[in-house]
Amino acid sequence: MRIASSFLPVLAAPDLATSATPDMAAPAAPGAATSARRFVVAIDGDDTLWHNETLFQDTHAEFRRLLARHVDKSDAEIDELLLGIQRRNLAIYGYGIKCFVLSMIETAIEITGERVPASDIKTLLDFGRKMLTHPVALIDGVRNVIAALKADGHTVWLVTKGDLFDQEAKIARSGIADLFAHIEIVSEKDEASYRRLLFRQGVAPEDFVMAGNSVRSDVLPVLAIGGHAFHVPYHVTWAHELMHPDPSGEIVMLEDLRELPGKVQEMASTR
Repeated sequence: MRIASSFLPVLAAPDLATSATPDMAAPAAPGAATSARRFVVAIDGDDTLWHNETLFQDTHAEFRRLLARHVDKSDAEIDELLLGIQRRNLAIYGYGIKCFVLSMIETAIEITGERVPASDIKTLLDFGRKMLTHPVALIDGVRNVIAALKADGHTVWLVTKGDLFDQEAKIARSGIADLFAHIEIVSEKDEASYRRLLFRQGVAPEDFVMAGNSVRSDVLPVLAIGGHAFHVPYHVTWAHELMHPDPSGEIVMLEDLRELPGKVQEMASTR
């Protein structure tokens, strides 16, 4: 899903927010300055609103232990092979748990010279089922952040990428779907995808703010089209999403998502 550049619309469902009209900013809260600028603020899902990468890391560790019974390979060698296979498979399977599990199976077959037993393949499939049904744990302060942004008159979207079915299920399990004016599940977060989203929703790039844990997906493409973006790091990041430090100093990093409403309001007061 990272390789395909099109945005995928959220399937109609009663527990997921649907598209809103372009001028969907909530009414200003009592006492709020009516002259303040209003933004559409989009927040990433995985590892920004809820914990996700830790689940992958824990499963990855189990995968290493499983392979250790069959081959004498270091963790680094296993990790390098798995990452290479995942990257190769992104164009076919897209982002998410399904790609991860299929890539683990392919890695196990390759690294053992096709000697991995069927019982271990079943174990890997069980890993995937467990991940797909794992409870969604919100990151601290998420509900308050969304409430504060809306109280300041900003429109709040959820823009996340990955497998459509998996993301819809996570959004539903998160219990916060109804807090967003619009939810978008995308196959890739790149410049073209953000442009299409904003054009379809009638939002100018300069009125759009994105916040997320990935510099590659949530920050750089938004800045490139003239929008605003904040990097909210998570304590672990998938190697594919890692970027070198920003030499230009243009990337604004927040230590905590709870800083976002204040930063957006600073922007709103500067007309």
